[in-house]
Amino acid sequence: MSEHIDPGQVTALWASARTHDLLDGLDDDTVPAYGSAAWLELDATDPRRAAALLAAAEAWRRQEAQQDRLDRLADEDPDAWYDEVFGDAIEETGRIARRVDLATMLDRVRAEADARNARKPTPVVARPGWSVAIPGRPGWWRHCIDGRQVDLPRRRPEQSGAAA
Repeated sequence: MSEHIDPGQVTALWASARTHDLLDGLDDDTVPAYGSAAWLELDATDPRRAAALLAAAEAWRRQEAQQDRLDRLADEDPDAWYDEVFGDAIEETGRIARRVDLATMLDRVRAEADARNARKPTPVVARPGWSVAIPGRPGWWRHCIDGRQVDLPRRRPEQSGAAA
C-alpha cells in the first residue's frame, strides 16, 4: 500500500460499507452489542448479528491501534506520552484547585483523616487480684479493692502507703 494510505482508515471504510450492506432494507436496523442478551436472541441468520460482529471487531481494532500508538509514543517521546495520557487529568485538577479554597480543603482533609485515625482511649480497669499501671502516671497502679477502682503509688495494695 502507498505510504499516504492508512490501512486503519481503509479497514474502517470496508467495515462501514459491509455493515451498510448487511442492514440495507431491514425494517429494524438496530444493532445490539455483540454477545449481549439482545444479540443472542437474534436468529442465527439475522444480518444484525454479523453487523454487531463487525462493530465489535472495528472497536477492538481501534483500541489496539490506539494502544500501539501510545506505546510507540512512550518509547519515542516520554514527555509527549505523559502529556497525552495525563494531560486532561492535570488540567482538570488545576481547574478544581482554582475553584476551591485550598486552605479550607486542606483543613477538611486533615480533619477527616484525624477523625478516621482517632482512637478512643481504652479505660484502665483493674480486675480482682490484678493491678494495672496507669498510663501517664509513672509509679501509680490501679487496683480493684472491694469492687472499686483505686489508684495507689504501689503495685501491691497490701504494701504500706496512703490511698489516692
